[in-house]
Amino acid sequence: MDTNDAPALDGVHHVKLPVGDIERSRSWYASRLGYVTLIEFTKGGRTTGITMAHPVGGPMFGLVLDPELARRASGFDYFAIGVPGRAELEDLAARLAALGEKHAGVHFATIGWILPGTQDPDGHEVRFYTTDHHTQIPADGTPLVVDDPVGTEAEREQTHRARNAGDPGIHGS
Repeated sequence: MDTNDAPALDGVHHVKLPVGDIERSRSWYASRLGYVTLIEFTKGGRTTGITMAHPVGGPMFGLVLDPELARRASGFDYFAIGVPGRAELEDLAARLAALGEKHAGVHFATIGWILPGTQDPDGHEVRFYTTDHHTQIPADGTPLVVDDPVGTEAEREQTHRARNAGDPGIHGS
């Protein structure tokens, strides 16, 4: 399929996760990331789901009460939330740590910087990735091939730092 045959799409509308306790998850996403409840779904007077919005551009979140599915889905990183740049990612890492949340720290990744290892109350891994990139995808349409992501990225980070040493305009040098 070439781009002339591709349907019109417009970003990610929302991310939906199963949760074991709506109120616990609502509180976590509000206190850790600043989300606010936009829509509440009920059945028989009981809250069965919510949609949360972010006041500064994060994706909307749908949280659906399904404890069994939440347990089975625990541990997988279904998505990465975009963060503008490395400085903002470092600030987020500090915020999460101050709130007692574990994470793996900010790391050089394939095309940007990543903050992995944060888990919501149901154990879903919530990753953060910079939308500001240090590496460009080839313009000719060929894919960037990354063999052994962890080892390759460590070598690429050393090269990136050496190439940009002393340039205050380059983030992460």
